[in-house]
Amino acid sequence: MELVGMIIWGIGGIISLIGGIWFLVVAFRQTIWWGLGCLFIPFVSIVFLIIHWGDAAKPFFVSLLGVAIMVVVAVLIPGAIPTT
Repeated sequence: MELVGMIIWGIGGIISLIGGIWFLVVAFRQTIWWGLGCLFIPFVSIVFLIIHWGDAAKPFFVSLLGVAIMVVVAVLIPGAIPTT
């Protein structure tokens, strides 16, 4: 069961990563400054999300879905999270 949990946890991480990269692509499509700001300056992503909700909502929710999958697996299958 732990192996299945690890696999699902990894899939959640990949989904979250895809959403994050998609979010950056949307930011860079607006202007290079939005993209660089989202990449390097804390909280600029939140400002970008609020201002450009129509464009940034889908990648935000994809990333949120990935995080939700990871949290659910972490809560339901305690041994599924890889530890050092």
